[in-house]
Amino acid sequence: MTFGKLILINVLRHRVRAAIGSAGIAFGVAAMLTVLSVVLGAIGMFEKILSTDSNYLVFERNVSDLFFSSVDMESVEGLREIPNVESANPILFGIVSSQDNPVITCFGIEPEDPRLKEAEWLAGNPSNFTLEDERVYLGSRAAEFMQAKVGEFVMVGKLELEVGGILKMSSGFEDGGVFMPLLLAQDFFHREEYCSIVAVKLRDVAEGPAFERLIAEEYGDLIALENEEFSQSYSQFKIMSATAWAVGVCAFLLGGMGVANTMLMSVFSRIREIAILRVAGFSKGQVAGMIIGESLLLAIVGCLFGFLLGYGALFVMTHIPQLNGYVQPVVELPVAMGITIVAFVTSVAGSLYPAFHAAKIQPAEALRYE
Repeated sequence: MTFGKLILINVLRHRVRAAIGSAGIAFGVAAMLTVLSVVLGAIGMFEKILSTDSNYLVFERNVSDLFFSSVDMESVEGLREIPNVESANPILFGIVSSQDNPVITCFGIEPEDPRLKEAEWLAGNPSNFTLEDERVYLGSRAAEFMQAKVGEFVMVGKLELEVGGILKMSSGFEDGGVFMPLLLAQDFFHREEYCSIVAVKLRDVAEGPAFERLIAEEYGDLIALENEEFSQSYSQFKIMSATAWAVGVCAFLLGGMGVANTMLMSVFSRIREIAILRVAGFSKGQVAGMIIGESLLLAIVGCLFGFLLGYGALFVMTHIPQLNGYVQPVVELPVAMGITIVAFVTSVAGSLYPAFHAAKIQPAEALRYE
């Protein structure tokens, strides 16, 4: 009998106990995969919103969230006059409610905003979207859960506004959001002459550092960051990522405790068997290796079922109407590999003490064990 076959037989002899240990790892894998994928997807969607046809973002310095940022329109005009600036598109973020949907992202934009050109217009005419327009334009998901069509009136906050168009957007936040002409959004949110951010496209990207210095010198209350630099430094993204990893690690700690308990109970129930193996010539290292090998087998099974469970949960979440399409999970290969490594490390860590305990068993004493 080979060593690997012995490990497999030992696990199969205690199916229920092994299933419990694998379930702990599986739930850890599923939890980490689900949370990280949703968070990374949310970050990716928000990054796409901010980086549509732009190189830099200009916003208020020292704000905790872009929803609280305020850039006056005079500064927007000043940015447009900079020779290296090809375009500067202001965006006003807000949260609106409508009937049974208390949280809907609103985007106040100008008619020249590139996202209107990139969108697939399912209904309505893009030429009607002007600064003087007082209609709202819905992402296709928003139109679906609001049950609205072009020409109908919908409640947005306390106002009843006509739907001017329906757009199919690639980003879940935008596809489940409401678009307003910038002037209407400024009046709606009582932020006249202000926007949240300015998406800037430079003619010469190589002159980006000079553009950042110019903004710091000429507009002391504003800051300009290159899109990738913003993604790496934005505090909300860091908080979301840290929270996701913390939840995943806690789930794995519980899974590791489950493996430790499973393997320890396995050792206690097989003391006489381990003693016979020692008498038959097994060394302490081989006994410890057998216990660790069993835990690795549990980790393999747990990972397989965990990924199946996680992918199933993500599939369900993307098709829940109440989530309004805001969930667009992203499963990256490095993340999947990281989860797998953490699962195996957790299993091995959970089996170290049981393996150490098994290796210490003295055959003469163990054979008298009842």
